[in-house]
Parts: sequence; structure tokens; C-alpha cells
Amino acid sequence: MKILFITDNFPPEVNAPASRTHEHCKEWVKRGIEVTVITGAPNFPQGKVYEGFKNKLYSSETIDGIKVIRIWSYITANAGFLKRVLDYVSFAFMAFWAGLFQKADVIIATSPQFFTTFTGFSLSKIKRRPWVFELRDLWPESIITVGAMEKGLAINTLEKIEQFMYRRADLIIPVTNAFKKRLIYYGQDESKIHVIPNGVNPAQFFPMPKDQELLEELGLNGKLVIGYMGTHGMAHGLDFIIRSVCKIDNPDIHFLFIGDGAQKPAVVALAGEMATKNVTFLDSVPKKSVQRYLSVMDAVLVPLRKSETFKTVIPSKIFESAAMRKPILLGVDGQAREIVETQNAGIYFEPESEESLLSIIERIQSRDLILSNFYEGCDLLARAYDREALANKMADILCKKFEPPRSAQEKI
Repeated sequence: MKILFITDNFPPEVNAPASRTHEHCKEWVKRGIEVTVITGAPNFPQGKVYEGFKNKLYSSETIDGIKVIRIWSYITANAGFLKRVLDYVSFAFMAFWAGLFQKADVIIATSPQFFTTFTGFSLSKIKRRPWVFELRDLWPESIITVGAMEKGLAINTLEKIEQFMYRRADLIIPVTNAFKKRLIYYGQDESKIHVIPNGVNPAQFFPMPKDQELLEELGLNGKLVIGYMGTHGMAHGLDFIIRSVCKIDNPDIHFLFIGDGAQKPAVVALAGEMATKNVTFLDSVPKKSVQRYLSVMDAVLVPLRKSETFKTVIPSKIFESAAMRKPILLGVDGQAREIVETQNAGIYFEPESEESLLSIIERIQSRDLILSNFYEGCDLLARAYDREALANKMADILCKKFEPPRSAQEKI
């Protein structure tokens, strides 16, 4: 079987869509599936092309047996709605033209961003091939949640397009059960919806001793380190975290923020205004270094803004944290909370509640809350969401539904 995969993010980018797509495609290649990925020049989240790459009209390379085609798009930082839309639309347009010349038995388009689905749908019509909508985000609902746009004619139009795309997809692969329930509520065919959640690669993330050299380098030796690693975006509410932790006067507790994003300058400025002494900010680190930086953390913060929409999401960082036995301090209600609490892999605090977060920190300080009590639960969570198994489950669904008969394969 030949799969054509359309995604705006792919390694060396290290965000959740890039990691999921790469690791799934690697497993599919092992099964003898031919995989072609169409993506752009790596630039997320700063909107700057990575060193060693160029935003060329077209280039091709092979990564772990995957044919990777990179196409030109308008590149901008993840800030400013109109610029981002131009970024997304230009990628969708160029990916369509590149996809016309690629053989495929099935086409997969992943969100975010939503406009990749336009490419998947259009190519499926011209090539007369089925297409799969991999649903990673409820868009445009999520952009209302973070305040990027208000409800109005534009949003109503996008929502109608969204429902049209769901109906036209031959399969929908949402990453949470809550997404599936939402799709069914809006009248989508349940039989074509198969949930494949995010997960973790146990060969890459596993328990390891703290990197003492890095602790010394960061000046954090002997401290209890609570870390956040990921995008500093509108959805994450890191301004609330800074306002809360600046009230902690225990010098032995330190907060480490690693990553970039549209809101990082504002968050760093806020920390400066509040004269916080217990916070360190670092830029994004390469994927190969993520485990090293996670190792120095005693617990991991996973916050999102308080919203009904975010009750449907499961932040992928909980899986990597659990695999490394890093208890999760979870500021996300709904699906994510259910997973973490069921496995006893961490503790929940109310999103954007200073009192709730500081209460947990106080319990950790007083030893009323013992972080090591969550280690076994972290192991259970990581085993339950093994990415290799999840990738193969998705491949089974695709092969059962779309793999052509052998005689047909020989003609393609």
C-alpha cells in the first residue's frame, strides 16, 4: 500500500504533530507500506527556517525509509491571525501541486492546521483515491477559545466548511474519545470514526538518572525542579503560572520553562516585571536533547487555559513525562484529567486557579504530597499508550479499509 501524508509539521521540528507523524510513518514503513510525506521547511514555532534548510520550491529526501517532500510556503511566526492564515493557505496550495505527482492508494491529511484537509480532499477527488482526516484539534473552535477570533460570519463559515470536510472524509481518525463524541453529536457517521490517541516511544523516553552536568550548568543542583517543556502559546496560560509561582518564597523550589512560541516574549517580560527569582527560561532544544532536559525535572507542569473546549484534548506531553517517571501537575480538566488520575500518574489542579496550584506546591514542600508515589502510575500510563502499538493499530485500520488487491497493486 502507498500512503500520501500531508502535514505542516515534521522533524526536525519537535512539536506533537511532527513527532506523531514521524513515528507512525516509521512503523508503517517497517510493515512494507510505502509512505510519502509532504511538508514544509522546518520553522515551528518561531517562524524561522532551521539552520541547514531553505524554504525552496521543492526538495526531496529520505528519512527512516520515508520519502519526505518539502515545498515552499509563506513562513511567519505563530503570531498574528492573518499572517498565520496566509502561512497555512500557501502550504495547502503548494502541497496540492506537489501531491498531484505522487502515487497513492490513500491520502491522509492531519490537523492542525485545518487547511491541510483542503489539500487532502482536493487530491482525493482528482486522483480518485480515498482520504483520511486525522483530527488533532477542534478547529476553528479552538481559535475562539484562545481569543484569536470572535464568533461571527467568518467563524460560522469555517465551521460549515469543517463539517463538510468531516462528511467527505472516508475515515476520520480523532486523537481523543471526546472528539469522537463531538463528531457524532454533530451528525457524523460513527462507523467511519476510529480513535488513535497520542502516545510515547518507549525506546526514546524512559526513566533515567538526573543529568548532573546539566543541573550544574543551569544552577539547579539540589533544588526541586518543576518544569514546563513545549510551546509558549495562547492556549497554555503560562502568564497565570508566572503570577502564581512568584508568590513561592522557598528558594529550594525552581521552575524551568523550555520552549518558544507567540506568547513567550510576554511571559518572559511578565516574569521580569514581577521580579521572579525562582524561574528560568530556555529556548527550544533539539528532539535528541529533550530526554536530557526532562531528566532534571522532578515534576512536569501541563497547563491549558480554562475552557470547555480544552476538556476534549489530551496534551501529548503527558505521555513523554510519564514514560520518564516525571509526575504530572495537570491543569487540564476532562479527558486528560481522567487519564492521569485513573493511572495515578500525577495530580490535577484547577486550570487558571492560583489557589489550586499553590496548594499543590505547598503540599509538595511539606512532604504531604510525595512525588515518588506517582512513579508506578507513570509506568502504567506509558505502557498503555505505547506509540508503536498505536501506529500499528492505525495501519491495521488503513490496510483493512484501503489496501488494494494484489493484482491492483501491480498496476499502480
